[in-house]
Amino acid sequence: MAGTKGTIKEVMFESRELGETLSILVYLPATFSPLYKYSLLIAQDGKDYFQLGRIARTADELLEKQEIENLIIVGIPYKNVQDRRKKYHPDGEQNAAYIRFLAHELVPYLDKEYPTYHIGMGRALIGDSLAATVSLMTAIKYPNIFGKVILQSPLVNDAVMEAVQSHLNPHLLNVYHIIGTGETEVSTTDGSIQDFLTPNRALHSIFKEKGFPYFYEEFEGNHTWKYWQPDLKRALTHAF
Repeated sequence: MAGTKGTIKEVMFESRELGETLSILVYLPATFSPLYKYSLLIAQDGKDYFQLGRIARTADELLEKQEIENLIIVGIPYKNVQDRRKKYHPDGEQNAAYIRFLAHELVPYLDKEYPTYHIGMGRALIGDSLAATVSLMTAIKYPNIFGKVILQSPLVNDAVMEAVQSHLNPHLLNVYHIIGTGETEVSTTDGSIQDFLTPNRALHSIFKEKGFPYFYEEFEGNHTWKYWQPDLKRALTHAF
């Protein structure tokens, strides 16, 4: 496996929508060349996906075995728990601005800087927990920009269900969705204990009923990286 590691670099990105400079992580495959075209995966909880999820190592392995197409992974880290909730939670005061930042600032920048496919099916969003929630809400709002979404144990509330229920073009969005059967008492960042499993099952029914291109599985486990990390290989293979 030696010599097949991609590179991860940090890029400072100034967002007008958010009124701040974000530090963004960009993974380029070992064989990266501006002569090829690349699909794009944008990860919320970006640092967690690189450190706890070891997503770059998983991509290196899948790319070397030619099990996925050429892929650039972009991770957007959060500053702290409050910052994460403000941007990712449907009720967060910066949620709408963060969604606009992804669609209207980050994508045009990445399309200009890298040889990406300029189509929805060439771009995916990924997240765990609240990061999955904002990924889904963004893809639902902009399915022509983001044609795929990977959801690992999303927080699902009425706003999420309503957004999916009222979505008019299910065929535009390919969804990968997992939830753990042990996710019935999840400690959330606002200090409450929530049942994630029941609303995720309800969301699963809506996705099926609406006819989204859709993969769903319940794993035996709880709301932790112990289960999300090993799932990444299948998630990436499914999406790319």
